[in-house]
Amino acid sequence: MPSVGRPRAFDMENVLEAAMRLFWEQGYEATSLTQLRAATGLSSASLYGTFGSKEGLFERVVEHYTKGPGGVTDIVADESLAPREAIAGLLHGSIDMQADSDHPVGCLIALSGTTRAPGEDQAGVRAAVASRRETDRVRVKACVERGIAAGELDADTDVDGMTAMIHTFLLGLSTQLRDGVPAATLHAAVDALLSRWGRTARE
Repeated sequence: MPSVGRPRAFDMENVLEAAMRLFWEQGYEATSLTQLRAATGLSSASLYGTFGSKEGLFERVVEHYTKGPGGVTDIVADESLAPREAIAGLLHGSIDMQADSDHPVGCLIALSGTTRAPGEDQAGVRAAVASRRETDRVRVKACVERGIAAGELDADTDVDGMTAMIHTFLLGLSTQLRDGVPAATLHAAVDALLSRWGRTARE
């Protein structure tokens, strides 16, 4: 009879959660394998055997993050909401999530894998966060286009310019919060930004 595979001796969700919090707080470059082993409880053999590398672990962490706290941005793709309401939900919801004291401040996607030394090392790290940023960018653009179609925005609205303004604001929330800017101030800033949206569906 074939031998049954040995069951995994650790809880994958717990490992990814612990690694996520470490990468989120310190960034990819500053997080060492020693710290990851201590946080996750994995040996070097288990870490490499399961994820292949620190980079492989980070890529799984990004998936874990986007299914958890980072999923707050998914609201912008909800076509059951009026376009302006979806953008408001995206920005206000992101502030609430990023300011939550139950986890590191800011956004893992915006903070953890954006810098690098010269060369092609850690290309997967940069690709993982860039891919998620592109997903959000595309969704924001689609929402802007819906806003024009719904009459919330003028027909001659610069779609790319409006998209860039909203997405840049979204990415900038992390540094503002890390610098200690109060969430209430950023919520007020969202309201100011949305004043450029024009008419709302309720008007």
